[in-house]
Amino acid sequence: MIIIMTILLYFAVLLGVSRLTAKKATNETFYRGERRSPWYVVAFGMIGASISGVSVMSVPGMVTETGMTYLQACMGFILGYFAVAFLLLPVYYRLNLTTIYTYLDQRLGTGAYKTGAWFFMLSKMTRAAVSFYVVCVILQRFALEQTGMPFAVTVVCMVALIWLYTRRGGIKTLVWTDTLHTACLLTSVVLILAGVADALGMDAEEAVRAVAASPMSRMFVFDDWMSTQNFWKQFLSGIFIVIVMTGLDQDMMQKNLTCKTLREAQKDMCTYGFAFLPTNLLFLSLGVLLVMLADRQGMPLPASGDELLPMFAATGNLGTAVVVLFTIGIVAASFSSADSALTSLTTSFCVDICRRPADERLRSRVHLGLCGLFVMFILLFRMINSTSVINAIYILCSYTYGPLLGLFAFGLLTKRCADNRCVPWIAIGSPLACFAIDKMTVATTGYRFGYELLMMNGLITFAGLWITGKRRKAA
Repeated sequence: MIIIMTILLYFAVLLGVSRLTAKKATNETFYRGERRSPWYVVAFGMIGASISGVSVMSVPGMVTETGMTYLQACMGFILGYFAVAFLLLPVYYRLNLTTIYTYLDQRLGTGAYKTGAWFFMLSKMTRAAVSFYVVCVILQRFALEQTGMPFAVTVVCMVALIWLYTRRGGIKTLVWTDTLHTACLLTSVVLILAGVADALGMDAEEAVRAVAASPMSRMFVFDDWMSTQNFWKQFLSGIFIVIVMTGLDQDMMQKNLTCKTLREAQKDMCTYGFAFLPTNLLFLSLGVLLVMLADRQGMPLPASGDELLPMFAATGNLGTAVVVLFTIGIVAASFSSADSALTSLTTSFCVDICRRPADERLRSRVHLGLCGLFVMFILLFRMINSTSVINAIYILCSYTYGPLLGLFAFGLLTKRCADNRCVPWIAIGSPLACFAIDKMTVATTGYRFGYELLMMNGLITFAGLWITGKRRKAA
């Protein structure tokens, strides 16, 4: 009951923020926030939007299998954010875009434009559904299962709450609610970390020393080129993950495009890009301390690393205060990623697919319809999920975001024209080729591709566009 009350109270605050920001809202408000967002508010809110409920659940549990090697990818994230800030944002602001896929229309043509928009919609719906699935499972297991409420009803209720506070103000509302999400998320993690250290009988300095001395604190892997945790694979993949999953993602870029000027958007991007390393170090340190606590109490570790944090925080083992903090943290992170995903999907469908940016009635209907589709995707993922949630997201997105990487790289790095009849087939064939290559490589050498699959996917798409394209005619 305490978890349910915490969620309802949190939602009441979000609804209050929505009412304040959605007065006299129009499509311009919903899509672009009227380009009046303070850059520092966007930057702080983007921390929570980018972390999501997946990181809250999965990152602490990573230490049981891969130590702190995830930080290698986080180092790459920083360079990735700088690349987005100084290579992609200038293009988007110069063209005054509402959706970033309009660039593909202007540079490569309608076929590339529609292909990019559809691949974004598939990628974002998949990624957001996986992320939101986490919080629904936890709430079902630790709060609602004993009431007899079916999982499907839990999902519908949670998505309905999101629809209620985003349906009018859209991106303008999200800029401010993300600030609340981030503040609640970071505060809850710090206080849970303090609670775990206290349960171990450690002060802050002793906890830092204990984490540093743990064999799970290993960050770098330079000696094993076959490992998916190798530094260069993780680092380079981290750069491209950010370029694709932020710079080529309407969801992430839509909030940045609400800043008043390009310079403010760049400051926003670089600021929150630096925040990822210390934030994820915080999550991983929490994981190390939780493993120590489990060992001290003689508790077996869960089969899945995703269950390490809720095993303590959601069951009441660390006290009621931690249950409340855990609930606030995971709901804040999950709402932050899901609400912006639904808003950006609505924007892309109305502007890119339907090409009716001024139709407010269409926007309202699409937003509601996408909420229903979102519920279906979450239930589908519950049926097929069989791996760590965060790895599942990156694997799925390596296949679906790869063609976007190839399309934008071809447009930005070459002067060739694309054959728009071939573009959709190339975008579909590239992930299939990557899947086949991965399976054959595993069967013949035992090597399995990791996050670098994204780069290979983009390269195959780029090559296909180059082969089928032709030189641009001189003006």
